[in-house]
Amino acid sequence: MNEMTSFHRELIADVQGDADAMGLITSEAFLEKVGEILDEAGEISAFEQCFYEGTYDKKSIGISAYCWDPGDEEGVLSIIISDFVRSEEPQGLLKADINALLNKLIQFTKAARDTSFSEKLEETSSAFVFADFFVRNIKKFGKIKLILVTNRLNKARSWDAHSLGTIAGIPTTVSIWDLARLERFISSGQTRDDLVVNFADDFGEPISVLKASFDGAPLESYIAVVPGSQLADIYDKWGARLLEANVRSFLQARNKVNRGIRDTIKDDPSMFFSYNNGLTATAESVEVVQMEDGLFLMSAENFQIVNGGQTTASIHAAKKLSPAQLKNVFVQMKLTVVPKASVEEIVPNISLYANSQNKVNAADFSSNQPFHVQIEEFSRRVLAPSGEDEYRETKWFYERARGQYADEYGKRSVAEKRKFKAEFPRSQFITKTDLAKFENSYRCKPHVVSLGAQKNFGNFASAIGKEWKKNESEFDETWFKRLVAKAIIFRTLEKLVPAQDWYEGGYRANIVTYAFAKLVHDAEQQGKVPDLDRIWKLQRVPAALEEALKVTAKAANEQITNPPDGVRNFSEWAKKQACWEQLSRRDLEYPANFGDVLVSPQEAKAAKDSDRKDRNAMSGAEAMTEVMQQGGEYWSQMLNFGLHMGKISPKEKGILTVCSQIPHKLPSEKQAVIAIEVANRLEQFY
Repeated sequence: MNEMTSFHRELIADVQGDADAMGLITSEAFLEKVGEILDEAGEISAFEQCFYEGTYDKKSIGISAYCWDPGDEEGVLSIIISDFVRSEEPQGLLKADINALLNKLIQFTKAARDTSFSEKLEETSSAFVFADFFVRNIKKFGKIKLILVTNRLNKARSWDAHSLGTIAGIPTTVSIWDLARLERFISSGQTRDDLVVNFADDFGEPISVLKASFDGAPLESYIAVVPGSQLADIYDKWGARLLEANVRSFLQARNKVNRGIRDTIKDDPSMFFSYNNGLTATAESVEVVQMEDGLFLMSAENFQIVNGGQTTASIHAAKKLSPAQLKNVFVQMKLTVVPKASVEEIVPNISLYANSQNKVNAADFSSNQPFHVQIEEFSRRVLAPSGEDEYRETKWFYERARGQYADEYGKRSVAEKRKFKAEFPRSQFITKTDLAKFENSYRCKPHVVSLGAQKNFGNFASAIGKEWKKNESEFDETWFKRLVAKAIIFRTLEKLVPAQDWYEGGYRANIVTYAFAKLVHDAEQQGKVPDLDRIWKLQRVPAALEEALKVTAKAANEQITNPPDGVRNFSEWAKKQACWEQLSRRDLEYPANFGDVLVSPQEAKAAKDSDRKDRNAMSGAEAMTEVMQQGGEYWSQMLNFGLHMGKISPKEKGILTVCSQIPHKLPSEKQAVIAIEVANRLEQFY
């Protein structure tokens, strides 16, 4: 079985599992999964499912979802059509199939503009909501993106931000996310194999560059001056996907268009080069040609802007408001060529150091930062209790960098793969954006979570960076266990909501985060907090808490689906702080035993202190058991990390070296105790 077939079968199994657990049909579960991927990849910013199929003017029409961010000054409307096929082997997607699916979308936009069509739709249906929204906001759209998502393999040419002319006079592009592209992102975070910026052929002219690296340098570097109009055209095609992922997260949590930059372009464009700090960019490979007038950059593969996102977005915005002025705007650019094998290690560091002038916390940018590394370390080491329904202990896998889980699984033999999945079940898998979603729900920010994975992560990263700097020791093993408890609550809600009698479909993601936040808020009003330690030990939500969650979920649904007069789009209402404030003030009637699953903050703190004390007071025999259980590979990683951070003594280095050679060498009980102490210290004092 080849890798693509294996991935396809795993995807089908995951989608079916999600559908069964959440009470969805498989096509809805597929779109839900892919929607999260598109959000994380920067293709969209949150989305609203809107399934409809029918005919209009004797032509087939259809839509699956759409995305519109009213705060996005670019005015991009994304319209999605989903194509999910259940099969053992991956199926092909031919050009005729692509045309038929895209035509359904195009024809639907025509139908949406016809009041005789929309008047026949049920006013509460998602199709009517979209049609009404489309007509009301059509003058605000600066660009329409048609997106086809499918679990088939595209056999036609690759389409990525391909121009499709106009719809209702609005520039329109099309992108296809097929099985291969989904696999590429899930396994490695890579979405841009086809993002090649051809300056010479597609964007007017090549760019004159100066080589800034010496022969034999670790990385190839260039200095260039980019015309503002050319940069605007490039951004117009690919948008936020040009921005390195962590920078995109940061920018999407803030105002993208800088007024000062825009004013300079409008009022004094010839001084833009002098006033602006310019761009820092990377590419996996470049084509540079020596001409009579010097070196010229012809094209760049997987071109990414790692600093200068606001500059780029602002220049693009100015293209609409002051197009004539752009001819006098030029931007300096430092371009570094980073080979594909080194991207994950080097690009985040370039991003971090290039953005240091913005005084942004390190956690805002890189999965390699201590917070994420520490949570990853806990997830590989901390055993989750077996609970009541299981016969063995497992672990929760935290993926700080996209593709870690797939990499760890893929490099093993068949027998080792079975063991890996038993140790790290797919259901116990947490990504960075998952973590941000769980935490911000618990922090009573459901309106922020509703903005989508990237914007929510940007908000969370900014907050956690400050907290880490203030007191990193708070993020200990108990914090990790309580994170898992929050994940269990969140995922329990995801299953509970579709099973309720009052649930009519749609807005599940919004209902879940609002319900979670409401429960935490109301517990705090009683001077209590949910007993997360109990949930960790049970590895499930207690029945009393589950009943309370049903109460908050019903209230959340009522709040979200009953917006103020004049507001028709429920998902947009859910993104407003006013929506959360109204729900937070509502008085709810909880089951009598609700208090049984709550504890006081003092009790929670005492439990944390006790847990830390127990870890530090481990006997020699217990230490030996844990050291052996972790295995040589774990201690080798701990040794390397300790040396890298400069946090271990020569004696401790020798002990960890012995532990790293398990089972060929075994430490003494005394050495095992010291090894555990070192691990605990590194846990608290990164």
